[in-house]
Amino acid sequence: MEVVSEARAHGGTQGVYCHRSVATGTDMTFSVFVPPHREGMRLPVIWYLSGLTCTHANVTDKGEYRRVCAELGLIFVAPDTSPRGENVADDDAWDFGQGAGFYVDATQAPWAPHFSMWSYVADELPALVAANFPVDMDAQGITGHSMGGHGALTLSLRHPGRFRSTSAFAPIVAPSQVPWGEKALGGYLGADRAAWRGHDSVSLIEDGARVPGLLVDQGDADSFLDRELRPHLLAAACRAAGIPLELRMQPGYDHSYLFVSSFMEDHLRWHAARLLAGRSTGEAVAA
Repeated sequence: MEVVSEARAHGGTQGVYCHRSVATGTDMTFSVFVPPHREGMRLPVIWYLSGLTCTHANVTDKGEYRRVCAELGLIFVAPDTSPRGENVADDDAWDFGQGAGFYVDATQAPWAPHFSMWSYVADELPALVAANFPVDMDAQGITGHSMGGHGALTLSLRHPGRFRSTSAFAPIVAPSQVPWGEKALGGYLGADRAAWRGHDSVSLIEDGARVPGLLVDQGDADSFLDRELRPHLLAAACRAAGIPLELRMQPGYDHSYLFVSSFMEDHLRWHAARLLAGRSTGEAVAA
């Protein structure tokens, strides 16, 4: 693992790191904020998955999470959204190819050789972070924005017990039913829609997947709301399955990082209440 940069922030360290990924066969970059803590202690971790066109840098630069993470004692990890490079397949469209990995393992040409973002975020990156940072892997939370909200929801639904807390900002909740998702899942996984269900939150819930509860924020002025996001489908699925969902429609907010940063503190405190249960605020556990 190569250190790209490290800087002091709110008493902790904001770093950017690069490594050679086995899953994608490419170099992958990610950011990690480690709050101030006592030597030898391990801290809860929040995984943040970004949306279409983003890299690790969008939330790192615009997410406004460090002050609250420093206060609460939360590590914050933000990976990239796809493999990248001259020898990696791409598409001219902004919503497909590089920057739009959709957190799946592609099975179709020309994407299959590198686009294994599911394996990367579910297995490889957590193992790397656990080996190199003071994380308490028994206290994990996950969140994300848009395409990353889709990734956060599906990862949590398919790994019961791994994440104590799950939230999302303007997530794509039913990719099998919206243009972004139909394009991505069809392009990466092929035409068999049955293969898509494992990467569709609403379908996963319909098929029996469960989480203890969800927090979702959605701007009601989001231009993608009715066509691509459709949170009412998640609300209906959760209601039918008995999953507690706090869906907050935020008046006047759009799809941008101005929206995400406005409610980041709420999400981090919501996660902390679940990850730090039984501890004092900001208290870590011994390694």
